[in-house]
Amino acid sequence: MSRPSSAVLRHLRQKTFFPTQPSRLPALSTRTHISNRHQPTLNPPHYRSLTTGFATEYLHNHFPDLSASQLEIRTAISKVCADFPDTYWIRADREHRFPVEFHRAVADAGFLGICMPEEYGGSSMGIAEASIMVQTIAESGAAYAGASAVHMNIFGLEPVRKFGSEEQKRRMLMPLIAGEERACFGVTEPNTGLDTLKLQSRAVRCGDGSGDYELSGRKIWISTAQVAEKILILVRTTPLEEVRKASHGLSLFYTDLNREVVEVKEIEKMGRAAVDSNILFFDGWRVPKEDLIGEEGNGFKMIMHGMNAERVLIAAEALGIGYAALRRAAMYAGERVVFGRKIGQNQAIQHPLADSWMQLESARLMVYHAAKLYDEGHETGEYANAAKYLAAEAAYRACERAVMVHGGMGYAKEYHVERSLACLGRTDVLFVDAVEARARNPYGGKPEEPVPLHQKANL
Repeated sequence: MSRPSSAVLRHLRQKTFFPTQPSRLPALSTRTHISNRHQPTLNPPHYRSLTTGFATEYLHNHFPDLSASQLEIRTAISKVCADFPDTYWIRADREHRFPVEFHRAVADAGFLGICMPEEYGGSSMGIAEASIMVQTIAESGAAYAGASAVHMNIFGLEPVRKFGSEEQKRRMLMPLIAGEERACFGVTEPNTGLDTLKLQSRAVRCGDGSGDYELSGRKIWISTAQVAEKILILVRTTPLEEVRKASHGLSLFYTDLNREVVEVKEIEKMGRAAVDSNILFFDGWRVPKEDLIGEEGNGFKMIMHGMNAERVLIAAEALGIGYAALRRAAMYAGERVVFGRKIGQNQAIQHPLADSWMQLESARLMVYHAAKLYDEGHETGEYANAAKYLAAEAAYRACERAVMVHGGMGYAKEYHVERSLACLGRTDVLFVDAVEARARNPYGGKPEEPVPLHQKANL
């Protein structure tokens, strides 16, 4: 009984570093701008001197199913992350300070446009490669603070890429990819939560004949609004009672976050203090007609295109946090001696960690599958939703067990596992409607009756 768990524990403790010689890496394709010769531009000695090891201590290359390009992405982004050890992230969290140095380093290495077209400064890769990137960032020790600092650049402007005009793509995508602008994502509202079709924020045409819009309403849980210059925002342009379908009448804008008319109030929260979450209040907010994405009233379809990408990426980030916590636990178990033996020799330690590793691996396969389907054009959200659910569950359990393996020290910031657990506080706020729909009606045709609430757990 003990041998499989012992083998997994040894696997988790392996300190296999990424290859650092460019000659050992696959050659980069000519269509990508991501550099495999990243030279760190930041060398913060006050952070470097405080750490006993780099974040890459916890990164490994034991994913045998990764393609050459995925392995290359993981290797390249790990070199960027190596300049930002755990002490950097602890200090950013403590000071509630956006990791601007990390954001700049990722931009300089060419990663902010990983999914964007080449002609706008991107790399023309897919969500599959981006998932590897954000998983690696989170796994490096950056957790959600690092991943959240950049993932809006990856998924947020997918609607602009697909539905925007050529002028909009050049005006909106290029500064974001270059790291010259930061953007936030405004959909959720205080009174509607996940019921996006019931959004109450409004946009009406200005009465001066200009064709511009005037926005009023509220948004909540808007990440990075304290530091963002731009916002992608979904509001209702036609009242709900006047549309044939609830999904009609919503419009999407990408515009300046005008702080003269938009009040941005930060929400104090349990984890990820380095990256702010906010509630926005706005009234009389004038938005140029040129900032409307696609057709008026068709915003819901466009925003869903970006949200499915977001779900896959958040799932990948959760995986990274779970793997990092699990590896910390395994290494601690291999060093901590109690009653004359290492605690990692006890099956009460081995079995939960082995179980969490299997759960994370299972979730990882679902995440990569969802990313592949998204890149192939699969538009419904059940696989993205399922990936997010499975990854959140597996990662939370892994972090919880990592804290318990550390005993009382798991509660201390010194060992970093408590930060991983706190990060996952909102990850399992799930978008499960599409999953439930597919579970009720897996082969198409007429949907069955909705499943009663008390039976949903069986899905």
